[in-house]
Amino acid sequence: VEGSYMNKVAEYIQGHLKGEVTTAEGPRKFFSTDGSVFEVMPKIIVYPYGTTDVRKVMRFCWQLAEKGKVLPITARGLGTDQAGGALGSGLILVFPAHMNKVLELEKDSVVVQPGEVYASLEKTLHSHHRFLPPYPSSMNYSTIGGAVANNAAGEKTIKYGATREYVKSLQVVLANGELIETERLTKRQLSKKKGETTFEGEVYRQLDGLITDNWQLIQDSKLSVSKNSAGYDLIDVKRKDGSFDLTPLIVGSQGTLGAVTQITLKTEPYNTRDHLIAAYFEDIDEADIAVQKLKKLKPSALEFVDQHLLEMVHKENPKRLAQVIIPPFPKLVLLVEFDEIADRTRQTKTKKAKKILSNHATEFSVATNHHEQELLWSIRRSAAAVMWHNEGKAKALPIIEDGVVPEDKFVSFINHVYEIFDKHGLKTAVWGHAGNSNLHMQPFIDLSTTSGRQKMFKVMDDYYEEVIDMGGSTAGEHNDGRLRAPYLPKLYGEDVYKLFQKVKEIFDPYKMLNPGVKIDVTRKDQMEVLRKEYSMEHLNDHLPRL
Repeated sequence: VEGSYMNKVAEYIQGHLKGEVTTAEGPRKFFSTDGSVFEVMPKIIVYPYGTTDVRKVMRFCWQLAEKGKVLPITARGLGTDQAGGALGSGLILVFPAHMNKVLELEKDSVVVQPGEVYASLEKTLHSHHRFLPPYPSSMNYSTIGGAVANNAAGEKTIKYGATREYVKSLQVVLANGELIETERLTKRQLSKKKGETTFEGEVYRQLDGLITDNWQLIQDSKLSVSKNSAGYDLIDVKRKDGSFDLTPLIVGSQGTLGAVTQITLKTEPYNTRDHLIAAYFEDIDEADIAVQKLKKLKPSALEFVDQHLLEMVHKENPKRLAQVIIPPFPKLVLLVEFDEIADRTRQTKTKKAKKILSNHATEFSVATNHHEQELLWSIRRSAAAVMWHNEGKAKALPIIEDGVVPEDKFVSFINHVYEIFDKHGLKTAVWGHAGNSNLHMQPFIDLSTTSGRQKMFKVMDDYYEEVIDMGGSTAGEHNDGRLRAPYLPKLYGEDVYKLFQKVKEIFDPYKMLNPGVKIDVTRKDQMEVLRKEYSMEHLNDHLPRL
């Protein structure tokens, strides 16, 4: 009965759209997984042709919801999300098929559609000597829409900040199909918005009331970390001067408050003449002292990999790093980059960095030409190989890969992670953003066994409890999704979590926007959609043909 009903719904929607609609099993199966350990089978796939299509779909689903029939809507890019934010049981809006264009290119800003691939946009910007700094390591596969949804960050974030700081304004389709533009409003403009009889007016009225009534609670909820994509960002919506902007709230909201159809981003000058230093440490505490000193020089990247990662990569493919680094491997490798446009500034900083490293590292090397730099970067980028590596039926799982702690706790965080891995008898490999104290790691666990699935949840509980106890955030750059959502009440406390629930209710009264993601997610919900076997194979594929 449900199948034929969904076919009728899809037929009706198709009659009103320019883009394609399908209920075929192939595409539905394809979009039932993303980069996470979860699997959720959708009912309808829509490839919207433009904003009008998205508005019509939202409006239709809102009308259904008004009659008590909720058809969930999930916006999706290319599915690299490692926490299950791109999965939904209802209708999936797939943006890369048609909504994948750069619409405007100004001197210091760019307007793009959400389905544009990040690396493709970067190439366009590079040709104009500009770039978008918060690119994630998945930039070759991931979309700008996904980066905005997750408030993505990456190796350049230590200097430039995360996605949220680069989004100037957004076009958002609200749950009822209304199209709004978000930007910072003056006190007077806000007052005018609140006077409107539209759903947008209602959102502004209720949200302003919520923030005003809970001002101090919201200000005190700020975590002492350098990057954070957990929860909803309420802190910067309303400022002391009375100005108001929905943009920082929508960025990082993972399609749970509306569907983003157009993004205006500011860009930065791009310099190809940077300096890169690789430093090797036998003592992890010495590396910590070096990191704290190097940060004062404001490097554009301060990345690291540990010995275990290098050993794993070497075992898998001895030739992969042979040109750069050979066994026995150091305990830790740091990569330090300076990208100042002015040659003299860059050289001065490199000189100061060399002095710091000569006191703390066992050895280091400086690369100023592109080929040498690519070789050194291959040390850090070899971490990607871990994701494709198998240990029998055990796969590297993205379940605890994004904790971030206060910057001065870098080494104690690494040591705590090693202890958790030892306790559970897991192989260790840690890498990430030393300058942000943001670590990545993927334990090898077999999801096909009950004991493997139980172990996964035990490891998660131990790890996230440790991150929260250290004053950190459960998600530095990969967001909550279905994976980390249950830890939000503990991370922020019940009072702030209730505000998050209220925000969700204001934007999504019928619970139709990406339900099961971010808010009101339980361990039971997770267990019901956990995969029996993990793979990232969909990244090798492209959008299925209808």
